[in-house]
Amino acid sequence: MTNPIPADAPRSFFQTLTSFSRAFWCSNFIELFERWAYYGVRGGIAVYMVAAAAIGGLEFSHLQKANIFFWWAAFQSLLPTVIGGHADHYGHKRTVAFAISISVFGYICMALVSGYWPFFFASMLVATGTAIFKPGIQGILANSTTKDNATLGWSVFYMIVNIGGFTGPLIAGYLRLMSWKYVFITSACIHSLNFFGLLFFDEPDRGHANVEHTDKNLLETVARVFKEFWQVLFSSLKNLIDPPLIMFLTVFSGFWLMFMQLFDLLPNFITDWVDTAAVALFFGKLFGNDAWIAFGQSGKQIPAEWLINLDAFAIIFLMLPIGWIFGRLRPVAGMILGIFIASAGLVVAGYTMNVWICCLGILVFAVGEMIASPRKSEYLSMLAPPGKKGLYMGYVNFPQGIGWMLGSSLAGPIYQYYGDKTT
Repeated sequence: MTNPIPADAPRSFFQTLTSFSRAFWCSNFIELFERWAYYGVRGGIAVYMVAAAAIGGLEFSHLQKANIFFWWAAFQSLLPTVIGGHADHYGHKRTVAFAISISVFGYICMALVSGYWPFFFASMLVATGTAIFKPGIQGILANSTTKDNATLGWSVFYMIVNIGGFTGPLIAGYLRLMSWKYVFITSACIHSLNFFGLLFFDEPDRGHANVEHTDKNLLETVARVFKEFWQVLFSSLKNLIDPPLIMFLTVFSGFWLMFMQLFDLLPNFITDWVDTAAVALFFGKLFGNDAWIAFGQSGKQIPAEWLINLDAFAIIFLMLPIGWIFGRLRPVAGMILGIFIASAGLVVAGYTMNVWICCLGILVFAVGEMIASPRKSEYLSMLAPPGKKGLYMGYVNFPQGIGWMLGSSLAGPIYQYYGDKTT
């Protein structure tokens, strides 16, 4: 006779995978389309902003590009710190719907404008929409997982993020060869589909009591909303002085300083200095594709975002096994190990003009990212008290903002004066 399996026995991989709710899977699909739209734009926008007007670019300087990314970082990554509390208060689904509207409008504006300040405004709309979206969707996810499936749940989420991150630049790379306007319009259309995704699930219990309002007129309603806004804002900022949270914010600010240069600076380095024609030539010969061979022999360069896409490609196929293997580490230990590996990979990618070594560096970076990044969400989800999941998921983005802003301030001027091919 076989012994019965204890009730508290660890679940297998597939038992854990099938334990998630409909809200969990729907929120992941919404995240997939949002990331598809976002990275379709972000994958090549660093090249678009500084490209010559004759080839469809905006012809900004690297200093102007750095300034846009500085403020993009401030809007996208610092706003969730205070918006997360409002997502808990007003509802995560409602917050996500509001965010989608702002981002879609921003993508449409990007397609229609060309001057520096109009494009700056359009970029801030996308950044603000993304800022509002993050704590809303991550709050749904956090309330859809338990301590038994959280590690795998965040790994699935991160894999889904990178499926969108891989698909977006891949399609955008083709679209921008015709016109950059197609990139922005396509992203707006893709993100709009998320309105339908919100209809397929009920919002999970967020541990937040619903309050009946007894407003008698419009003035009382405005006064109540104004008072609630500042109360939630003060509570959000007050929570930042929690010592474990301060440690997390400090460590990950440094991680994000390095991380965002994969998207903001490495595409410019690859475009200026790395001979990517060798990749087209190699795969053309490998698969017997004459068009690729001719492309490589002509010396034409493949879009830089396609090389950057190796990061998302590796994560799609390796995230779940790596998340399962390294899930045995404590979250802090996993984050530290991942940061060291990712840092080494980025140094390798930006140290060489050899396209194959550059690709190796991007793949090493991806391994470090897979170890470190999902654990940060898991760690904050564990720290979050009931009713404050959205607030703490908003804190995930605070160190990204600090690191991204510092990185843009350093990288823009350095590359403008010491790395730009025209300089």
